[in-house]
Amino acid sequence: MATLLAITGSYRDEGIIDQAVAFAADAAARAGATVEVVQLRDYPIAFCRNCRQCTLTPGDAPGICVQQDGMQALIEKIEGADAIILASPTNFYSVTALFKRFMERLVVYAYWPWQMHGPEFRKKPPFSKKALVIASAAAPALLGRLFYSTLKQLRMTAKSIGATTVGDVFIGLAAGQPVTRLSEGQKRRIERLTRRLLA
Repeated sequence: MATLLAITGSYRDEGIIDQAVAFAADAAARAGATVEVVQLRDYPIAFCRNCRQCTLTPGDAPGICVQQDGMQALIEKIEGADAIILASPTNFYSVTALFKRFMERLVVYAYWPWQMHGPEFRKKPPFSKKALVIASAAAPALLGRLFYSTLKQLRMTAKSIGATTVGDVFIGLAAGQPVTRLSEGQKRRIERLTRRLLA
């Protein structure tokens, strides 16, 4: 039985990102997967201190952060999952600050001793995990794909944790009314990509 972990950086309960992740989680559960959804807005993660202590130990296992918060437990969930969903709305052309804080704490997936000029990924391809990335924006989806960095950042997050992105969903025009609902076409795409994620 596959294990699916979804991590979302949305600020809004039941917003379009929450709806998309919930729909994907339901599709995965119907396909027989064990599913857990982590809402970063409710998860105890502090800001990275840039001390780099977690990056100094060699090997492909994530480093250990000096901070005693929820991040180590979340890393263990990531390591134990077969498939990952990474999701964030677009705020100011990018993932939300919530998701960015999580991204920065993923420095544990880098090996970077002091004498090196830049980090290297601990996880090397071919990756055993798969990822689906989901983003939204107030702009039309095509413009969001072309001009915003949200999908790029979500894909980089997947690569950092050792996952191959199998597809993406970008939901445009997500702020035209107080509550935007997933369209039938968006649901079909999410379901199709969730099946690919678990294949």
